[in-house]
Formats: sequence, structure tokens, C-alpha cells
Amino acid sequence: MAGNPVSSSGKPSSSNTGTSWTSQQNKQFEKALAIYDKDTPDRWHNVASMVTGKSPEDVKKHYEILLEDLNSIEAGKVPFPKYKSSAS
Repeated sequence: MAGNPVSSSGKPSSSNTGTSWTSQQNKQFEKALAIYDKDTPDRWHNVASMVTGKSPEDVKKHYEILLEDLNSIEAGKVPFPKYKSSAS
């Protein structure tokens, strides 16, 4: 499906309801995470309030997928992309 982000685990980066995330929603999500850290009361409610069209459950699941991706990258399970070297 074109346009739907895929996590490094091969799963679509989507919420529990199967909706995809736009680049705008991902930017909103990133900004909200920078504001509301793990010690914030009602963190997922607050994060969701900054992400258009997403529920607290949606943003929590999206965060869990992000953590899975980071763990895979740090464990070396995601290969580095092969870039073409540029000629000088």
C-alpha cells in the first residue's frame, strides 16, 4: 500500500484501529513527546491532544512501535542502507 509507513519490524506504522499516520501527524507526535515525558500524568491523553485525529490508545501504540524499531536498530537487526558513493 503506497504511502503507509512501515516499521523496521515490517509492520505498518498504524494505530490499533488500522489508520495510517501522515507525516504531519508524525511531526505532531514527535513534538508532543518532547513536551510530555514519561513522568507526565495522563501522558498519552496529553500527547493525543496534540496529534490530529488520534486517540490516547493510538499514540501509545505508535510509541510502542517506535520503541520496537529503536530496539531493532540498536540490536543491529536493521541493515544500513547501501548508498552509492559520489564521484569527485
